[in-house]
Amino acid sequence: MSGPAVGLWLFEPRKFGDILADVIPWLESFCEPVETKVDGGLDFWVRDGQAVGLSALNPTGVGVFFLSEDEEIPAEDEDYSAFSRPPVQGLVLGAGCSGPANHQVLGHLAIALAERLGALIDFDGLLSYPTPRDDTGNGAFLDRARVLVTSLPGSVAEVSYDTGDGGRWFRHVADVEFLKAWLQHPGYHLVK
Repeated sequence: MSGPAVGLWLFEPRKFGDILADVIPWLESFCEPVETKVDGGLDFWVRDGQAVGLSALNPTGVGVFFLSEDEEIPAEDEDYSAFSRPPVQGLVLGAGCSGPANHQVLGHLAIALAERLGALIDFDGLLSYPTPRDDTGNGAFLDRARVLVTSLPGSVAEVSYDTGDGGRWFRHVADVEFLKAWLQHPGYHLVK
């Protein structure tokens, strides 16, 4: 079973190899092992959560995490008008399995990497509670998601995209301040 994933949107181009050269030594300081995959991405296991702001981490139940390039950013079907310019590059940061501990660790990793890389966080869907499902036709769900995100500090944008059936739907893209607040919310979870 795979877990949640977030995107990291970069607005200045960087070679993926340069990003990895910056990130790998940092990850190796609190993860073991850190493995380069055949596709050039990384798999890593967090052993010391304090490096990303977690006061305690019980590695039991926390699985592998991964970092890879997102070949689909920028996407032709997404509306980037909420930004002064579109993203030029994307990364995918994800958890190999789900569960509350993996959602927590992934959120903290996303904050640390977004700060390190000057990135925004793409939640790959709308944030709300309870956990959203594939109910993209439900206006009440969209209203609930909008109420939630406006109740928290930070900047959040709704980015619309093609759904493939001729319709449009939205994903939330936010800054670090928003994700820090969302991590403290009792309904916190990432989109899976």
